[in-house]
Amino acid sequence: MAFKNFDLDSIRTDLGLTLTPTTLFPVVAPAAVPDWLTDTLARARRVIRARSEKARSETVVTPVLIAAAECGSPPITLHSGERLDVDPTRGLNGEADYILARSPPVPYLVAPLLGVVEAKKADIDLGLGQCVAQMEAARLFNLKAENDIIVYGCVTTGELWQFLRHDITTIAFDMNRYAIQQLDLLLGVFRDILK
Repeated sequence: MAFKNFDLDSIRTDLGLTLTPTTLFPVVAPAAVPDWLTDTLARARRVIRARSEKARSETVVTPVLIAAAECGSPPITLHSGERLDVDPTRGLNGEADYILARSPPVPYLVAPLLGVVEAKKADIDLGLGQCVAQMEAARLFNLKAENDIIVYGCVTTGELWQFLRHDITTIAFDMNRYAIQQLDLLLGVFRDILK
């Protein structure tokens, strides 16, 4: 098994994790949306037909995550398509769409990993199991480096964003989903996570 093979049932049965609905961010202070981000997203909508997962990742998700990384306290590094092979015997291996780390931009992963983002074409629910498995791998990666911090996750279609938090045996998932039209709140959530 690998990250992509996990669903919500296997998260419970194979990893012993439970999902709990909650409001992760009851009060989110809006963050300033950089002009370059607004411009980039508008240009992408005009010239690119983003129907595939790859196209959405390149035209929407990556620019938003770059802006999010800039909201955090440096250094925040965004890794794209990195392998996170922590425990292949448990299926905790494979490629993560995005990993946010608090480290200088070096060509390999350095703890602490703060969060993972899974981009899906159209259905957030289908990506939740995969994201949770990546969060568990990130938590174990951090523990090996003696860094026990809370790991966050996010599943996005590019249009909608849903956040999760790893609390050892429980995955708290935010009942709120943020739309791309709420860029100031979306970046506010990332700012809070990256503090």
